[in-house]
Amino acid sequence: MTNGSTRNRLKQKVKSHIPKDWLTEIRIAYRILIETIKGIGQTGLINIAIITTMAAILTIFGTIFRTTLSLSSIVDEMGGSLEISVYLEPQADIASTTKQIKSIKHVKSVGFISKEKSWNELKREIQMPDIDNPLPDVLRVKVDNMKNIDSIMTEVKKLPDIQDTGYAKELAQKAEALNRISHTVTLVVMVVASLLTITIINNTIQLVIQSRKEEIEIMRLMGVSNWYIKCPLVLQGAVYGFFGALLAIIPINIVQKYLQAMHEHFSIPVFGFAQGLVVLSVILVGVVFSAGGSLMSIKKHLQV
Repeated sequence: MTNGSTRNRLKQKVKSHIPKDWLTEIRIAYRILIETIKGIGQTGLINIAIITTMAAILTIFGTIFRTTLSLSSIVDEMGGSLEISVYLEPQADIASTTKQIKSIKHVKSVGFISKEKSWNELKREIQMPDIDNPLPDVLRVKVDNMKNIDSIMTEVKKLPDIQDTGYAKELAQKAEALNRISHTVTLVVMVVASLLTITIINNTIQLVIQSRKEEIEIMRLMGVSNWYIKCPLVLQGAVYGFFGALLAIIPINIVQKYLQAMHEHFSIPVFGFAQGLVVLSVILVGVVFSAGGSLMSIKKHLQV
């Protein structure tokens, strides 16, 4: 008896030191959590279908997004290794021309190949007649990004002692086009994934609202605030999105391993936070659009 009364006094003492507003907030948060779990429970086995469907949608989005990041790394690496060939006039001042080219914005480095070296290599590869060397001295100009090649070539052509310039334009254009296509596909897939997510959650929350229609009406008659009614339904949608995203991360990680192996094989650096960025994006897309779908469903089917 003494122990029981002591515990009661301790409880009263603890409660007296906790602000009543805190207790109210805790009770409300607890009730919202219970209502969320209750809504998920009422959906039954449909939960599995919802989560797996969302996982499939998010897997497609995450895989394409991750592949796009790898393609961007490849294109950037190609741009960094792509060279502009600058052919010099016979009387050109090589040191002065090299210095001027290095001063151009977005130029990484400038290398020199003498006409004698080029001629000797050519003669080793194919049989040449005994004639004077017709080749010019060449400067190999590396750029920092493929997008800057045309602007650099324009600046180089303005310099004196330049006979001609050239680079693998067709290859650069194809790589840049591939990069643009991959970014466009990622954006389209994200939009489609978002719409499908919102549609699935919309239909699910509609079922929950219909099954709890009388209960919700009673709460409204009792003066329960609108946000208290909305919050469990929005959280329920967010829960579906979160678990769908977690499930989607498994196949995305498998794709990541293959892409990592490809980068290592071709000695191409990987985008620093690629995997973390993809995982975070998949979770955000799943949770935000699922919660948004729930909110849209509430406004459409529940006048609160």
